[in-house]
Amino acid sequence: MSPRPEAEEPIAGFDPEDERERRLICDPVMVQGLAWGRPRDGHPEGSVGAHVADLLRTIDRWGEHGERRRELRFLALVHDALKSRVQPWRPKTGANHHAVRARRFAERYTDDERLLVTIELHDAPYAVWRRMHRTGRFDAAEFQRMLERVSDLDLFRRFVELDGSTAGKDPQPVEWLREQVARRSGAG
Repeated sequence: MSPRPEAEEPIAGFDPEDERERRLICDPVMVQGLAWGRPRDGHPEGSVGAHVADLLRTIDRWGEHGERRRELRFLALVHDALKSRVQPWRPKTGANHHAVRARRFAERYTDDERLLVTIELHDAPYAVWRRMHRTGRFDAAEFQRMLERVSDLDLFRRFVELDGSTAGKDPQPVEWLREQVARRSGAG
């Protein structure tokens, strides 16, 4: 497979590291999804592809390797790729939430429930944190329901940290998630 010209590259500098990544980057749904977006709050980098490129550079900078690296790269590639398919005239919840759509798309590439749940729930901690700051009330039951669905809390937390590491993202929700997880694990 010959390299694509720079202008057509959906993720600047992306070099697939395995067969799944090679298939993903050629999937028309992914290509469309990676091209979607413009600079906005939380995503000053613009397109989903630019966001993913930033996450992949962070994975490299963190020195992730082996299976954890493969998992984080897959999550980074897919987690926001279906934002372009969200119907803006409908509430962005349930089947019309980008993360639920991304999970369904990811099911074509993996049956690993740890990865699928992480994709589906990657914005859930932020939603709980934001609602808490807006209302002054922490919905512990909602947070607990989320945690009960997450079978690999270390992977989930690490991906939320990764997604929250980009410019334009408030670091407070990630710090809050770390504290909540530590408190529940008895480490805090």
